[in-house]
Amino acid sequence: KADWIALKAFSLGKSLFTGNSKSFFVQQKN
Repeated sequence: KADWIALKAFSLGKSLFTGNSKSFFVQQKN
């Protein structure tokens, strides 16, 4: 159960991180 929660949190954080970093880098370039 702990592994499932960790995996769920990791996948969620990963998707949020990649989405935020993409828009962040785009703003930095402009």
